[in-house]
Amino acid sequence: MSDFQQKLNKYAELAVKVGVNVQPGQTLVVNSSLEGAELVRLIVKKAYEAGARTVKVNWSDDTVTRLRYEMAAEESFLDEPKWYAGEILELVENGAAVLHVISSDPDLLKGISSERLTNHQKTYGKAMSKFRQYQQADKFSWSIVAVPSAAWAAKVFPDVPADQQVDKLWEAIFRTVRVDQPDTLAAWDEHVKNLNQKSTYLNDKNFKKLHYIAPGTDLTIELPEGHLWVAADSTNERGHKFLANLPTEEVFTAPHRTGVNGKVSSTKPLSHAGNIIDEFTITFENGRIVDVKAKQGEETLKQLVELDEGSHYLGEVALVPHGSPISQSDILFYNTLFDENASNHLAIGSAYAFNLKDGKGLSQEELHERGLNTSITHVDFMVGSAEMDIFGITADGEEIQLFKQGNWAI
Repeated sequence: MSDFQQKLNKYAELAVKVGVNVQPGQTLVVNSSLEGAELVRLIVKKAYEAGARTVKVNWSDDTVTRLRYEMAAEESFLDEPKWYAGEILELVENGAAVLHVISSDPDLLKGISSERLTNHQKTYGKAMSKFRQYQQADKFSWSIVAVPSAAWAAKVFPDVPADQQVDKLWEAIFRTVRVDQPDTLAAWDEHVKNLNQKSTYLNDKNFKKLHYIAPGTDLTIELPEGHLWVAADSTNERGHKFLANLPTEEVFTAPHRTGVNGKVSSTKPLSHAGNIIDEFTITFENGRIVDVKAKQGEETLKQLVELDEGSHYLGEVALVPHGSPISQSDILFYNTLFDENASNHLAIGSAYAFNLKDGKGLSQEELHERGLNTSITHVDFMVGSAEMDIFGITADGEEIQLFKQGNWAI
């Protein structure tokens, strides 16, 4: 077995045993692009070896997706995919786990009319709202992994010869998910323990506010009463642990919906809706986004904010040291799964119910009353850098520096 095949095999094992943590008798749903076929076949094999009842694979293709946006009838983008939402809801309500294998071109939908993009986001978001609520309350196990595509690899490594770009991206992905280490599962166990130490410290301090200071950023974020900092691992309603993102370097919580004030500037490009948004600033007043500016993709950013009422507010606050392995690789992935784990980040849109004490059992209305945001979207964007300081402020006014020059100060 070649070195690549050994690593790919370990990657599949990581996705099945640690990512979604497939249980005997459980159904696994895999959503993948065609580029992921080799990895997916190994995942299917590993899942059955773990005792899966059945594995259902849903395939997608960038070329087909692009053709739809270019050529489909305008009114088709107003059709809610109720058939898909109904199927996936039935599966997860019966205990299925969901694994996403992503690889899309960051510029896939560049040049597509904004109306088509917005209509799709709204209809898809509406149809999948209950699924998203289940996901954000840890009702079922889910995870995301990535595989290279030629277009994505070319975007990440434009100066590398074309016939080497995909291999180069594979190497980078393998490093970020630790399959280059002798014992990948043990390495992840140690990594999760380290992240949980940070979340325990933050929960013990029970900060009232966070204050972010960096070039172009002066932002205060109030945290809701009963907020919880969470690290890499989650537990579904059946008591089984899983890791939602592979890789992951973050510790995160939910902000108070109306408690965000000031301005924040992005530090990495954001690939959203098949378009790149870059060098942007967002201004908040009492939680609400009141102004956005971007050197690239400003219209796409404005469309994101205008998706619904909840997309005018934040749903996540995540801390990631500038010294994280992904950041130190000095690779810009143009993919949020990786770039968010190289940088402190925030998320526009819905909050995770599990970021609130007893939040998993609350309705959307109850979560809203407790200060959490609800929306049909959730989009992370990166704000961290080596120049960022973050201070935690307790209810009695004590100020503790959490980040100094981009890295943990605690």
